[in-house]
Amino acid sequence: MSATNIHDLVKRWGGNPILTVEDMPFKCTALHNAAAVKTEKGHILLLRVEDMTGKSFFIRAHSDNGFQFTVDDEPAMVPSTEEPFASSEKLGIQDARITPIEDTYYITYTAFSPEGSRLAIAKTDDFVTYERIGLVTQPENRSGALLPRKIDGCFALLTRPLVGNAGDLWISFSKDLKYWGDAKAVMTARGGFWDCNRIGVGCPPIETEQGWLLIYYGQKYNSSGHIYRLGTALLDLEDPSTVLGRCDIPILSPREYYERVGDVNNVVFACGALVEDSDRLLLYYGAADTSVCLATSTVGRLLDACDPVDGPDV
Repeated sequence: MSATNIHDLVKRWGGNPILTVEDMPFKCTALHNAAAVKTEKGHILLLRVEDMTGKSFFIRAHSDNGFQFTVDDEPAMVPSTEEPFASSEKLGIQDARITPIEDTYYITYTAFSPEGSRLAIAKTDDFVTYERIGLVTQPENRSGALLPRKIDGCFALLTRPLVGNAGDLWISFSKDLKYWGDAKAVMTARGGFWDCNRIGVGCPPIETEQGWLLIYYGQKYNSSGHIYRLGTALLDLEDPSTVLGRCDIPILSPREYYERVGDVNNVVFACGALVEDSDRLLLYYGAADTSVCLATSTVGRLLDACDPVDGPDV
């Protein structure tokens, strides 16, 4: 099994996949992706697991080194049984992203019900107990992440609303994490490129001196179905609705067998990335909706992949 590929800008870890369905402590049908954060107690992943009924929930995994993980015996966060969340989470909770802001860990996630998908926000101080804050979008919106600091005194949220079959990247702002406004489009899918049909938030943005480094996903349809790849963009630090740079080529594409073949073929999908020693980057991604994998790179290399944007068409 190859750990590297000259076509990709990140290096796959040789021990991939790091977690599979067989590593879960109970029967489940699928392991999708993982949010990631590093705390004083080590590395933590919130895994999206699908149970035997087809509903998703989150379970915690922890590690001392960021490579080998131990999975808890019980779920960390399950669909709510109390309103106003229960009716919106009737079919499960999905695709968590973790953003530390001012000593609190905020979790954006997808609430899934027969009425569609909408974003919700919860918070935790210890990854043992979780407090839901609010349902913050209407359907159909199923991927989002908070920026790690406030912009002009407001929380900032990147989302991917769906209009028909088109999905672009938007941003909105809030004083209290419940009521959001000043929404505007940030970045669109690009005709003819690897991300021509749909794009969305991957990992919470990473603050650098050059701007907010965003790892996002792009979807392209072909005759055999869709392909999910990962790319990078650079957003202005004080006005994250402004795109400064964007990659022309993906940083990671499904090439290995575990990325090509699974519950959903040809998918690499990231919800968590950690920066260590100021530059080294650990990228945790779901592969073929079947396992969680790890790739490494540097912040500098991913910034270099963001070609400057010239003009408003991004």
